[in-house]
Amino acid sequence: MEPRLKEAPENLQQLVSSQADYIIDNQLPSGAIPWYQGSITDPWDHVEGAIALALAGRFKEAAAAYTWSRNMQNPDGSWYSAYLDDKPQELVKDSNFAAYIATGMWFHYLATKDLGFLREMWPTVEKGIDFALSLQQPTGEVSWALSEKGNAWPGAILTSSCCIWHSIRNGINISKTLGVDRADWDAASERLLKATGQNPELFDRMGENKRRYAMNWFYPILTGVIKGKEAQGRIEREWSDFVIDNWGCRVAADEDVTAVAETSELIVSLCLIGEHEKARLLLDWTLRLWDNKSGFCRGIKLPEQEACPSDNERATWTSAALIMAIAALAKA
Repeated sequence: MEPRLKEAPENLQQLVSSQADYIIDNQLPSGAIPWYQGSITDPWDHVEGAIALALAGRFKEAAAAYTWSRNMQNPDGSWYSAYLDDKPQELVKDSNFAAYIATGMWFHYLATKDLGFLREMWPTVEKGIDFALSLQQPTGEVSWALSEKGNAWPGAILTSSCCIWHSIRNGINISKTLGVDRADWDAASERLLKATGQNPELFDRMGENKRRYAMNWFYPILTGVIKGKEAQGRIEREWSDFVIDNWGCRVAADEDVTAVAETSELIVSLCLIGEHEKARLLLDWTLRLWDNKSGFCRGIKLPEQEACPSDNERATWTSAALIMAIAALAKA
């Protein structure tokens, strides 16, 4: 998904620019990208924001975000789950958060061709993936996190493990670009791919039914774990469960609340499997929510057609996901 936003219609270029402005307006001097002013920064959504900034051509601010990641990384390669004004707030260490830096840096390199910065960030990427893989189980799945006391969480999450697999593959792309041999990552990614694709029971140990969430539906497609006809069949089977006509993608199948972030990620997923007509339809529905306020509406509660959350609070990660969706369609 290399940036080709110049091919998007003028109104979409304007939208991308406004959403990138919103992310930057909320970025801290340290480079951190919090959810919004006065809120936390979580390392995953922070990287999502940096990816979006690069897609929008805001390379300086994107690089500042990655520099923050490098500066805040723990010695074991992890990050804490949340920071407020650059101070740790939640001391859980999420494996997906750690690996995702590889996805961010690979996309940044594709956008900038800045080999020097890629090389500079390599130790951060390498330690992040190694931390995530330190939580890989013999059966292939990756435990969700380490607790504050350093205990591995007794279970894995499908969406997290799919995203980690994608990040490992991007880390391998980086290693090959830099001439570094990480054959062990290849082997680990194969075990993880087998777990996500063939052993769904490995992801039912968390105690909560994750299958009701839309992300559980399309993340295997978004991350490339599932492709082709299998992916198209998965979309068709559960489309009516998660998509509300004229509005977008639900957060959960049993709630009539749509989310622009989930809808945007679904758009990217559809583009990856050639379902461009569905993707454009979803974007058209989403554009109805564009107003003259900063940022972008996070979602809609139905049938009331009320903004959700009710205070109409905007989030940088919503803006980031929307930029990525527009970029994916511009490349289609």
